[in-house]
Amino acid sequence: MSSRLRFAVRLCVPVVLLPLFGCGPGINEFAPLCPSARLIPALADVTRYAGPGPTHDVTDLVLQGRVVAVNGSCQAGDKSSLVAGKVTVTISIRRGPAMKGREADVPVFLAVTQGDSVRDKQVFPLHVTFPPNVEQLTFTSPEINLDLPVSKDMSGATYGIIAGFQLSADELAANRQAASAR
Repeated sequence: MSSRLRFAVRLCVPVVLLPLFGCGPGINEFAPLCPSARLIPALADVTRYAGPGPTHDVTDLVLQGRVVAVNGSCQAGDKSSLVAGKVTVTISIRRGPAMKGREADVPVFLAVTQGDSVRDKQVFPLHVTFPPNVEQLTFTSPEINLDLPVSKDMSGATYGIIAGFQLSADELAANRQAASAR
């Protein structure tokens, strides 16, 4: 290769690559660290029975549900001090023989934690409608938007996300008892 051709190639390569310099993150910019999602077994199941009482059988079962997944994503927020997150909760619900009708509202919660403390918690009802001849459904909630404050000393990974059913005291006690029996 002649020296003129080498010179032309050296000159042209940077000119061809120049438009690519604007691609990708800027200097010292990285994808934000997202919070980790987890399920707490005692809060991930719900069993509702018809009528009060310490003992129940399958004929008293109104519904039974389980949180099967918590999925999310995050990105840099509108401000550099925020991480914008989106979370969905997937649940599986089974209709019991004691359910009157084919609809139910099941309260589900989403909590943001930092260490061992809950920073924020929202409870929202998921409305379930069982079509005729369908006794079990699995569905995913609409996206839940979160704005998490961050700083140079505190990333999005500082937080945790917990999802579960908003249980009564009796339901929580029954879940804990079932877990200890395993």
